[in-house]
Amino acid sequence: MTAAAISPGRRPGRLVRRMLHGGGFWPALPAVLFLIVFLVLPMLTLLAFGFVTIDRGRIVGDSFTLQPLWAALNDTLVWRLTWRSFYVAVISTVMTLLLAYPVAYLYSQTKGIWRTLMLVAVISPLLTSALVRAYAWLVILGGRRGIVNHTLIQLGVIDEPLRILNTDYAVIIGMTQIHLPFMILPLLAVLAERDRRLEEASFNLGASRAETFFKVVVPMSVPAIFAGLALVFAISYTNFIVPQLLGGGNYATLAVQVYEQTVVVLDWTRGAVLAAILLSSSFAFVFLIVWVGSRINRWSEARA
Repeated sequence: MTAAAISPGRRPGRLVRRMLHGGGFWPALPAVLFLIVFLVLPMLTLLAFGFVTIDRGRIVGDSFTLQPLWAALNDTLVWRLTWRSFYVAVISTVMTLLLAYPVAYLYSQTKGIWRTLMLVAVISPLLTSALVRAYAWLVILGGRRGIVNHTLIQLGVIDEPLRILNTDYAVIIGMTQIHLPFMILPLLAVLAERDRRLEEASFNLGASRAETFFKVVVPMSVPAIFAGLALVFAISYTNFIVPQLLGGGNYATLAVQVYEQTVVVLDWTRGAVLAAILLSSSFAFVFLIVWVGSRINRWSEARA
């Protein structure tokens, strides 16, 4: 049997070996194909629904139109919902950073079993569904029988229960707690492996602990800070569960509106248009965060 006859049969095996052991793009090919089939194509299909007319679950032939998009962009309700989604995401992201940084710094300063216990405490909330944690906040922030109001009334701090549930405050509190691990983990990776010699050099030059922290430690953690900001903002901005449960039936964000238009009203065209606005604006904000982070990181490296 000639080599030419054998070579076609060998090609699949050669391709598999190249994917498993080769460099460059080949090892990532299965993951890329998986994302294309199960993420990119469904998203493109969803977004395409916003530019066609759907009648009783069927696409009307030759009905391509931009009218639903223009109608959504000219709707003041859409802009109000976008603004609410934005400022709730910004506040919860900032709160998450303020709470996560001390935890990550303390983790970097501990050793042995205490470091392991802190890591378990950070990761363990991720083992529970976000839906379950949101329901837990319903119990904590509920009316008179909620844990917070009941405790404050029993202590005599307040006479009437505070209205926390079904407000922006409840949504921000829930998002901050639920998304906290996603901010802590990038900071842990950077702060735990930072070059301690730079801090020692700072101390030897007469800098105080505060000066060393803000001028040495914080600049070294800038990439992790903005990675966490981008991740948490994207999750908060597009979150549906927390606003739906902790905000109540009358509370709406852009993500909640997408759900209502698609599932409740069954207006797939408008739901797809709102989803397109939500995704495109989220990509734009995340790109802006990453761009600002890279600029600040270059500036801090230039100063150093």
